[in-house]
Amino acid sequence: MSRRRTLGPKKKLALLVSAVTVAGGGAFVMASTSNASQAPTTKSAADSTVCQGLATALGNNQKFIEGQRANPDAQSEARIANREAVVAQIELQQKASGCTVGESAQDSQPAQPAQPAQPQQPAPDEQAGGDDAAQNPGGDGAAASGEQVCNGSTVTLSGEDGAPAASSNQFPAGTKLKVTNLDNDKSTTVEVTGVSGSCALLNNAAFEQVREPGRFLIRRALIEKVG
Repeated sequence: MSRRRTLGPKKKLALLVSAVTVAGGGAFVMASTSNASQAPTTKSAADSTVCQGLATALGNNQKFIEGQRANPDAQSEARIANREAVVAQIELQQKASGCTVGESAQDSQPAQPAQPAQPQQPAPDEQAGGDDAAQNPGGDGAAASGEQVCNGSTVTLSGEDGAPAASSNQFPAGTKLKVTNLDNDKSTTVEVTGVSGSCALLNNAAFEQVREPGRFLIRRALIEKVG
């Protein structure tokens, strides 16, 4: 006759504890993996330079749209439609970059109050001429050629395509501005072609000439009026 082998109480208890330990460890691994996959991270403008640049670009375009709606003219409807398409594109870029979609800011605006300090610069003869011209945009220029303007302003992009150009809330169409990114010493000279909510808002082509890879905001910018 064959003798059936049986397990003693101690061996049964040891096997039971091992089984529970393995099962518990597997459950812990599965729970950890599940929690990690369900925790997407969304960055704000305060967390990322990329997000801040996109938020600034979005805010500038939204401010431009508000201005056109508040003071419309014959071309306002077309301008608004164009900027709304730009806004939609920026929001897509925010989503792709892991930023908060729809977050907007206008970081370049707080620097505007610094403008009254400009008459204190040297060359009072040239400055006096510049002041007269500032009251008459149709003159030779609103500031001396090569003079630094918009001190302290940041620079971002409008999201618009086309040849390198800029838009401005301080200089009329036809004005030439030189924008230098002091962080990489790259510069571009562009013509103002329209109105925006910033001193100098570059379109995509112009911004590409001075940007740092992966960034949508130039914090340290030198803006000069050269024509």
